[in-house]
Amino acid sequence: MPYTVRSSERTRSSGAEYETKALLYLMNLRSDSNDIHYFVVDFFNDLTGMDRFAENLWDMQSKGAKNNSPAAIGKEMVTLFKNYLSDFEFKDYILFLGGVSTTVRKDNSKDIFDISNIQDSALIKVKEGLKKEALDKTYINDFDVTDENIDEFLKKVLFVVDDKPSSEYVKAIIKDHPAIIPEEKILNAIFNEIRNAQSELKNTVVEGVVIQTTDEVLKYCRHLTNNEIRLMTLNRIINRNPVEKSSVPPSFIPIYSTWVPEKQREMLDECIQTLCKALFNKNAAAEFWGLFENIYSLIVSNPTYTVQQIYQSLDVEKRNASPDFDAISLKYFISVVKDGVQNDN
Repeated sequence: MPYTVRSSERTRSSGAEYETKALLYLMNLRSDSNDIHYFVVDFFNDLTGMDRFAENLWDMQSKGAKNNSPAAIGKEMVTLFKNYLSDFEFKDYILFLGGVSTTVRKDNSKDIFDISNIQDSALIKVKEGLKKEALDKTYINDFDVTDENIDEFLKKVLFVVDDKPSSEYVKAIIKDHPAIIPEEKILNAIFNEIRNAQSELKNTVVEGVVIQTTDEVLKYCRHLTNNEIRLMTLNRIINRNPVEKSSVPPSFIPIYSTWVPEKQREMLDECIQTLCKALFNKNAAAEFWGLFENIYSLIVSNPTYTVQQIYQSLDVEKRNASPDFDAISLKYFISVVKDGVQNDN
C-alpha cells in the first residue's frame, strides 16, 4: 500500500531546536547510531532516521514544551501512531520531549524509558490524549483507533527527555577526543548551522505526496546525511572547508610544487578524494577523529613546525589506524588543518 504525506509543517525556532537535538540524539547517542545514515526532515514525521539503503527507519516526533502533561504526551504521538498503522515498517518509534510533568514518570531519574516507567494514572491520560487526537485526524481511519491498537503501539514507543544543552549534543560527535572539542560558542555555532540546514529542507511542499516504497523519499531532497553533519563540524573546528577544490592550501604548496605540472591537478584531486573517504568512513570514524586530534594538538603546540615536521611527529599507531590515508594525502590533510587553525588565530 502507498504512503501519503500528511500534516507536514514549518516549525517555530524553539521547535526547530528540539528537532536538531533529536537529530543529534539519533546520530550519536544510541547503540545503533552507526546504522543511521539519512535524517529525513518533516516527511514521515518531524524526523526519521534511515539506513544507507532506506530499508530500516527510526521514526521520531519532538515536542519542546518543558512540562508536558500525560494528555499532551498522548496527543503528540499521533503521527507516530499514524505511521505504526501504515503498511511501512518502522524499526523504532521515539518521542523526544523537552520535559515532562512530575506526574508522568515512576522513576524521575530515567530520561530514556518505555511505558513501564509511566505511572498508571498518567498512562490512562496518555491513552486518552492519543485516542482523542487520532479520532480528530482525517488521515487516520476511526476504525483503526482501537484500545488494542493503542496498547500495542505504546509498547513500542521509546520516550526520550532532553537533559542537556545544545552544545552537549554537538560534543557527542567528537566526544572521545577532548583535545579537539572547541569552545562553547563554536559548539553552539555548529548546532545552529545544523539547525538551519535542517529548517531549510522544509522550504519545499510535500503535503499530499504519495510514495510506494521508502527509498522514494530521497528524491524529494528532504534529508541530511551524517557525512554532511561531520563535515559541518570539521569546517567549524578548522575554520575552513577541508574538501574545497578552489585553491591549494598554502602549507601544501612546497609539496605540490615538486610534482610534475601535468600531474599536479590529478594528484591534488586524489588527496581531496582520499580525505573525503577518510572523513566519511563510518567504520573508521573513531580512528579519523583520533588522528585529527593528534594533528590538531601538534599544530597548536608547535606553530612553527612545517607540514613535514608535523607528519614526522605523528603518533604512528594513530596514523596507521586510519585506513584511508597514505603519505601524500595525509600531508595534504595536515596542510588543511594547519592553515585553518593558524589563520583563525
